[in-house]
Amino acid sequence: MVNKVPHPFSNASTGLRILIALTLLVGILYPAAVLAIGQVTKDTADGSIIRDSAGEPVGSALLGQSFDGDEYFQSRPSAAGESGYDSLSSGASNLAADSTVLAADIAERKAEISARESVPPETIPADALTASASGLDPDISIEYARLQVPRVAEANGLSVEAVRSAVAEQTLTPVWGFIGEERVNVLRLNLAIQELAGARR
Repeated sequence: MVNKVPHPFSNASTGLRILIALTLLVGILYPAAVLAIGQVTKDTADGSIIRDSAGEPVGSALLGQSFDGDEYFQSRPSAAGESGYDSLSSGASNLAADSTVLAADIAERKAEISARESVPPETIPADALTASASGLDPDISIEYARLQVPRVAEANGLSVEAVRSAVAEQTLTPVWGFIGEERVNVLRLNLAIQELAGARR
């Protein structure tokens, strides 16, 4: 029996066909499928951008930011970057629980919030005093939101009841009903307050 000599280019031809098939599958079809899925969940895929009443982007629902002025609800403290809220330097302070620096920071924040909100220091919730692991937590606890209601109401010329209702409307429930706690997205809440104040004027 004579052994058939393989064509010198048969292996190269097989390899080329595999290359073309995998390029189509992994380089075109798979990315196209991922893109299609992303567009179905467009809000999340595009960064969960929040826009104001004029349609202008004002931030992301996923990233915390600072707010200046008594008319705004304040976010959690941030250790991301030198001045905080730096999305390119997301991270915690990594200070230990017995750190004198952390203790001093908490004491300073407690005194500042107590003066700003006119409340006893012991009533201030933990999330108002400590940064999250990312330093970019967009949400605050319902307790911290309620603590800020009187100040925000007065600064915007709104009733306390109207601002409390806005907090209740913007309150997010635990994921699937049991993961996490009630929380409020600060940016969405501030936009809701702006709309209320604008409508009153």
